[in-house]
Amino acid sequence: MAVIEEFLGKRVEIPDALRYHTKQGFWVKPQNEDLVFGLTEPALILAGGINDLDWLVAEGQDVSAGESIVFAITGKIWYIEAPTTGKISFNSAAKAKPSLILEDPYCQGWLFKIKPEKKMDGQLMHFATSQEYLQSLQSSDGVKNPKGLKGGVSGICKAVYTGIRDQKI
Repeated sequence: MAVIEEFLGKRVEIPDALRYHTKQGFWVKPQNEDLVFGLTEPALILAGGINDLDWLVAEGQDVSAGESIVFAITGKIWYIEAPTTGKISFNSAAKAKPSLILEDPYCQGWLFKIKPEKKMDGQLMHFATSQEYLQSLQSSDGVKNPKGLKGGVSGICKAVYTGIRDQKI
């Protein structure tokens, strides 16, 4: 298991047994004929948690890779896209209790399953290994701001926070 000790002030784990969709921060694992997807701890921290979810497509519907399938309210509004093409099913427990995603992101906190339209043999190879995902996080705000300091690390954020602090109201 890969671990980042300080990622925006938190310790995060990246299990080796899973594959990853680096663009959206999904973990993925095979289960029977389905690919199960959930959000990684780093993705959840960067998003500011999950406050609410809504499915944008119907249970059992065919979805295309890149299609918006979940509407999530985090620290901002987030449209989550299907990482692959196939028939979708959702985790109703996660919708009923979004905190489950934060409490157990790599097991019970999964978001959806997709039964790929193509054979699953080569499907997992399209997703990153834990080490590749870890490497993709190196340029993220979580790694750049390991202590989770307010105001972030970007020059613009620092300038805004410094400017606000210096104002005389």
